[in-house]
Amino acid sequence: MTADAYTLLRLIHILSAAILFGTGLGIAFFMWTAHRSRDVAAIAVTMRNVVVADFLFTAVAVVVQPLTGWLLIRAASHDPLSSWLVASYVLYVVTGLCWLPVVWLQLRLRDFSRTAVETHGGLPPAYFSHMRLWFRLGWPAFISVLAIYALMVLRPGI
Repeated sequence: MTADAYTLLRLIHILSAAILFGTGLGIAFFMWTAHRSRDVAAIAVTMRNVVVADFLFTAVAVVVQPLTGWLLIRAASHDPLSSWLVASYVLYVVTGLCWLPVVWLQLRLRDFSRTAVETHGGLPPAYFSHMRLWFRLGWPAFISVLAIYALMVLRPGI
């Protein structure tokens, strides 16, 4: 692989990591602030946009990250089983195991809030239980992504 191709691959990897982290943090902020407002119309709009953003940005970055990561490992001749890489794989899986149910929860939250707006009713109790679970799943995913960033920058053991 040429130096230019390697640099472009690193750029794509870093940008997709930034998109993954930034979109996740932005989604969390806007969902939480909309939820705390108790404004059903604001919640419905936010939930609709969150679902779109997760599919447009997060889902793409989730695919790009391991592909570019694997190509970078090979191009740099890193041992794919080195401890810092194995730790990042485990953390990436933890993040994914949190994110997949979060996507489903966001779809349900969107539907609950849309129905509440359409019927001029309140949010059902299921909305609040789903929101609590969404919040709880966000923390291990967020911490795992931060730890992956640290591993990628520090590369302990190299």
